[in-house]
Amino acid sequence: MPPSSSSIRKTVETYLERHPDECDALAGPLAALDGPVDVTARTTLPGHVTCSAVIVDRRCRVLHIRHRATGLMLTPGGYIEPEDRTLLAAALREVAEEAGIPPGSLCLTRQALGSPVDIDVHPIDANPSKGEPAHEHYDFRYAFYLAEEEQPAVTLQDEEVSGAEWLAMAEVTSPTLRAKLLDAGLDGQPEPLNASAIIHDGHGRYLLHLRDADKPWIWEPGCWSLLGGGREPQDRTLLDTVRRELREEAGLTVADLEPYAVEYVTGADGTRVPIQLFTGLWHGDPARLPLTEGVMLAWVRPEKFPHMTMLPSTRELLERHAAERPLPADGPAAPAGSAQAEAPSGTVLNVVGVHLYLERDGHVLLGLRHPDSAYAGGSWHVLAGHCEAEAASACLVREADEEASLVLEPTDIELVRTVHMRERPTDLPRVQLFFRARRWVGEPKLREPDKCLSWRWWNLKDLPEPIVDYTRAAIKGIQAGRTYTELGWTR
Repeated sequence: MPPSSSSIRKTVETYLERHPDECDALAGPLAALDGPVDVTARTTLPGHVTCSAVIVDRRCRVLHIRHRATGLMLTPGGYIEPEDRTLLAAALREVAEEAGIPPGSLCLTRQALGSPVDIDVHPIDANPSKGEPAHEHYDFRYAFYLAEEEQPAVTLQDEEVSGAEWLAMAEVTSPTLRAKLLDAGLDGQPEPLNASAIIHDGHGRYLLHLRDADKPWIWEPGCWSLLGGGREPQDRTLLDTVRRELREEAGLTVADLEPYAVEYVTGADGTRVPIQLFTGLWHGDPARLPLTEGVMLAWVRPEKFPHMTMLPSTRELLERHAAERPLPADGPAAPAGSAQAEAPSGTVLNVVGVHLYLERDGHVLLGLRHPDSAYAGGSWHVLAGHCEAEAASACLVREADEEASLVLEPTDIELVRTVHMRERPTDLPRVQLFFRARRWVGEPKLREPDKCLSWRWWNLKDLPEPIVDYTRAAIKGIQAGRTYTELGWTR
């Protein structure tokens, strides 16, 4: 649906903070935005909103097209359509329709940061052939740079446009736009407007952010991504930007962030987005961070990346970073001062496993292990994984997403069974924690087909064969209300 009057008013108010002398000139649009009518509809009188794209090339020239209806040379633009979610989206659609230039050929400019570079109110003559009386256009004009050095081909919409020309800024046909462009100092050179952080622990793990899946308007919805975001007017540098974003998104401070690379990605609006990447070390527990955006944070090793919902560009970036920092041949060492490095003499390592007990209508969710799986090949088992340097609840949330696309909240799970076991006398002892999820989001999907062949809901009174022994024992114990089991210990 088109942008609301309240969102358009906010855009105007932000614009007026930079151009307070235009309050009187924009009194008409502001009055219309306070009324009950839809100012984005072309039938709204005495005026309505339109959007234009101001495209600046490397030589600081601005694309103009000649409209057949008026014969005037103007920047590409037009009416808002029902599918335009934002004013910026309307401007991008218009330049794609009228000049054949797709959003992927364009970048936003630092000077405007995605806000209109000019808002112009101009009269439109009556058009009796269309039954249109004289009215006004409130034109929101957005500035873009070309993403590449070479100009893209201009393919005109023949029924509406009769020609195109790149004009020097001093020749821009709109006086208000010309003044704004000359004053802004646009140079046509794209530069990063976003900053993200590659945060790792120096031992092969990367801190990744699972973004919301139910917000299709955001960038990378439902994907594992890096923390970061867009530059804001108060940010003096992109280092300020990434530090602010880490604080706002996760209450996180990383001491020594360093520039790593500039990468291009496709933004939520389809434009090309150059991102300044920083990298830094951190050794904390993601579960303790006060996350304000997205679903969760987790430490992840590179071997997990192919099995996660992640943009190919993000995966390639992280894999490149990991390849530049190879671990010792004997694997990651315990950080100095860690519990593992300082274990008391005589301590025996106990492996901690987390398990998801998911019950629905008298049925429990089980997965059929791949025949070639390193553990319990060909057997049925609950969703499970090994705890790394993380809270058990955080591990379960991470494993549920990685293995089955299930979204859990730590506050919605409870420990219902603990199994302390050793399958063979030579094995390390294991503490197997079974958590029941009271609520979850999603239906189980195969995310790791090399480990699990299928997910299925089984009647609790008719469990399948073969099934992992301690899983069967845990399920029966949960049904009986018992919280603890020991297996494999000789007395």
